[in-house]
Amino acid sequence: MSDTSPQIGFDRYIQLDWARSALRVRAGVETLEELTDLIDASHTGTAAKKKTRTVLNRLWLEPRSELLELSDRAVAIYKSDPSASVAALTWGMAIATYPFFGAVAEIVGRLLRLQGECSSAEVHRRMAEVYGEREGTRRMTNMVLQSQANWGAIERQRQGKDIRRAAVIPVGAELGAWLAEATLRYVDRAIPISSISSYPVLYPFGFDDHLGYNIAQNKNLVIKTDGGGDRLVSLL
Repeated sequence: MSDTSPQIGFDRYIQLDWARSALRVRAGVETLEELTDLIDASHTGTAAKKKTRTVLNRLWLEPRSELLELSDRAVAIYKSDPSASVAALTWGMAIATYPFFGAVAEIVGRLLRLQGECSSAEVHRRMAEVYGEREGTRRMTNMVLQSQANWGAIERQRQGKDIRRAAVIPVGAELGAWLAEATLRYVDRAIPISSISSYPVLYPFGFDDHLGYNIAQNKNLVIKTDGGGDRLVSLL
C-alpha cells in the first residue's frame, strides 16, 4: 500500500452510515461482512463499490502510516464513548487524509462565517482557483458537499444551490483536542491556540470552554509563545 498523499482522492459521496460501519469494523464491534453488505445494498456497480471502499479504507480501515496513530486514538475515543460524534471523528480523519476535503470545508466555513449562508457556485469558483477549472474538480466538490450535508454539517436548499450551516455538533474534551491535532495535520503549520475553536475547517463543531487546556494535554502537540505574546500550537 502506497503512502503517497492523494491530490484529490475524496471522489465519492460517503454516507455517515458507511463511515460509522467502517469505524465499528476498525473498533472490532462490527464485521467486515456487515460493512460489505451495507455497501452492496447501496451500490449497483462493481466500480462504484470499489471506489467507496477505497475512501473508507483510507479513512478508517487502512489509514496511511503517518496517520495510523491519529486513527488509533480516534478508535479509542469511540470505544470508550460510543456516543462520541462519528461525524466529528470521520471529519477529522477526512481533513487529515484528504486535503481536498479540507479545502472544501475551509471554504464553506469561511463563507458561512462571513455571510451566514453561501451558494454552491461560490464554493465551486474558489475550489477551481486552487485545483483548476475542470469537470473533475466540480464533480468531486459536489461529492464533498453532499457528504458534509449527510454528516449533519450543512443544509442544502434549492436543489443544492444554497448552503446553510446546520445545528452545531457538540464535541467533548478529548475529541476536541483530537480534532485540533487533525486540523494541524491539515494546515501543516502553527496556528494560534485561541483560534482553533473558530478555525473555518471546523465550522460544524462546538467546543467546550477548556479546549486550550485539553490541547495542552495532547502529547503530539507543542505550544510556544511568539514575539507578540500569542500562544501558537503546532505538531510536535
